[in-house]
Amino acid sequence: MFTVLIYIVIFLYGIVVGSFLNVCILRIPKGESIVTERSHCMSCGYRLKWYDMFPVFSYLFLRGKCRQCGERISVQYPLIEAANGLLWIISFACFGFTWDMLLVCLLFSALLTLSVIDFRTYEIPFGINLFICVLGVIRMSLDYRHWSQYVIGFFAISVPLLLLFLATKGKGIGGGDVKLMAAAGLFLGWKTVILAFILGCFYGSVIHIIRMKIAGEGRVLAMGPYLSMGIVTALVFGDRIIGWYMSLFL
Repeated sequence: MFTVLIYIVIFLYGIVVGSFLNVCILRIPKGESIVTERSHCMSCGYRLKWYDMFPVFSYLFLRGKCRQCGERISVQYPLIEAANGLLWIISFACFGFTWDMLLVCLLFSALLTLSVIDFRTYEIPFGINLFICVLGVIRMSLDYRHWSQYVIGFFAISVPLLLLFLATKGKGIGGGDVKLMAAAGLFLGWKTVILAFILGCFYGSVIHIIRMKIAGEGRVLAMGPYLSMGIVTALVFGDRIIGWYMSLFL
């Protein structure tokens, strides 16, 4: 029961942060403040009260409609909140109550935010990449005896991607993707970031081909969401995948 209670508390913290992520997703692309402006209905401008902003639960209680005008509230709000809560639970399940767990929770939240923004705008905000880079510096400082693995990770994928970016004049890969893999490499270390990139490319290839066939999507795709999926997978299963791969040569 105590373990279940811990998971519930972590989930609740996660959905509260997820509510803030929704603010970031909506306002950052518009260049609006994520701090000073109060939350409001996108249809009628009604300023939300404190009891309108309980993550997930307020959406369910209001049946997905604005209290004032009755317009539909985007399902994005509860989905992002719930997704962030689940990601935080995964982080706790993998890392326990450690500094790594806290850093990974913040990383997952940043990846979730940039994925939605990139999916919509084809741009990854520099500020989010910078935030991930700061998390990487902190993680490297906590594991300073292996600092070289993180520094190498910073360059392992980002340098080849930068060369591709320059060679194709930005048509082969986006500048935000290059920065993302540099920041992620500083957080993950070189072995895990290589795996994350391979997985991200695999996800992008498979999922986008399916979207092209089913939904008629064009050839241009936002790589941020798929790279983020690769990073999450590598963090959760990376040691087992790398161990399995190395065992093939022993």
